[in-house]
Amino acid sequence: MTASYISISYTQLALAALFILINIGLSFALNLGLGKSLLIASLRMVVQLLLVGYLLQWVFTLRNPILILALALAMTIMAGISSVNRTRRRFTSIYWNNFVSLFCGSFLVTGFTVSGIIQVHPWYDPQYLIPLLGMILGNSLTGTSLALERFMEDLTNRREQVEALLTLGATRWEAAHQPIKEALRIGMIPTINSMMVMGLVSLPGMMTGQILAGASPVDAIRYQIVIIFAQASGTAIATIGVVLLAFLSLFNQKHQLTDALYKQS
Repeated sequence: MTASYISISYTQLALAALFILINIGLSFALNLGLGKSLLIASLRMVVQLLLVGYLLQWVFTLRNPILILALALAMTIMAGISSVNRTRRRFTSIYWNNFVSLFCGSFLVTGFTVSGIIQVHPWYDPQYLIPLLGMILGNSLTGTSLALERFMEDLTNRREQVEALLTLGATRWEAAHQPIKEALRIGMIPTINSMMVMGLVSLPGMMTGQILAGASPVDAIRYQIVIIFAQASGTAIATIGVVLLAFLSLFNQKHQLTDALYKQS
């Protein structure tokens, strides 16, 4: 198959915006109150993606691993902040916990994928490293925010039950085991659901993009399988990490549930 693709002009992008205008029109017609949110989200998305596009054009010309890793680190910091901002409750070290969890999950999995599986040379080639890291971070961000939100809400709603178990002699792990288990399950549900229907109901964006760019469908599918496995692993590592770090932050070594948890106003 000849590698070729149809370039999309800014005029064609403007035509695509009609889809969003239809949604905004329906929102106003049905009095849903979503028009403003749709407009702001659409404008932010366009501006952010265009800026990222121009940034990536520059990044792809780099051959300096320090600058590339600095960009990867900045992406991870933003993912950690976004993950926390999706939760309603806070504790002192929540931002640090999220960053550490996302960093460990995404960097370990991306590094192994680039160096051990795809075998990119050099390993820091931004054409592979940055997009792969971005996809893994995006999925991990969703998993960590859902798991953390569920864990903190469960501890709040079940506080009396948890403290009763601790009073009766249960360890902090025994008292928090059920909320931890449920939080991890919730954090992994989007990834598992996506994997279950992939190829039957949905075609992944990365694979579709490769095919539209002229790649062989079989090659695109192989890449997509590798990426899905990497996303699932990165999400699992980050989700487990953020829940366990939250557990250690909210339960002290005396097996007591602390009062560190508060609701964001």
